[in-house]
Amino acid sequence: MTSTRHRIKQNKMAKILVLHGPNLNLLGQREPQIYGSDSLRDINTRLQQQCAAAGHELDALQSNSEGALIDRVQQARSDGTAFMIVNFGGFTHTSIALRDAVLAAEIPCIEVHLSNLHKREAFRHQSYFADIAIGAIVGLGPQGYELALQAAFERVPV
Repeated sequence: MTSTRHRIKQNKMAKILVLHGPNLNLLGQREPQIYGSDSLRDINTRLQQQCAAAGHELDALQSNSEGALIDRVQQARSDGTAFMIVNFGGFTHTSIALRDAVLAAEIPCIEVHLSNLHKREAFRHQSYFADIAIGAIVGLGPQGYELALQAAFERVPV
């Protein structure tokens, strides 16, 4: 009986936030040779199922607006979010304001990119989040999100 209680204690639900940046709403339609054929809905559905199976809660947001992403990161500071998985798209290479919001949130995160940024244009090689994220998964397509979520499960506080 004691071991059951202990196991329940360890399986505390964590809230995980997935943020998708600009143009990711076009996944499955835009440049499938680079980004694949899965839609954002397909990706989020799999993440939701993976989270539910692990006993955690998932919240996902896609926005083409830098301000909306900043607002959501700031909200995460006080809404119980334990971990973030972020793919800020083009903002990865341009947004100091979004970087500052992630730093201020003080919530661990993993950076995900569907394509291998290092095989693409030189301007995509720089990430304003690489040095503040726990890690980065690039070039594995939609599977990168699933791997990031598995890593998050191991790192959320229990």
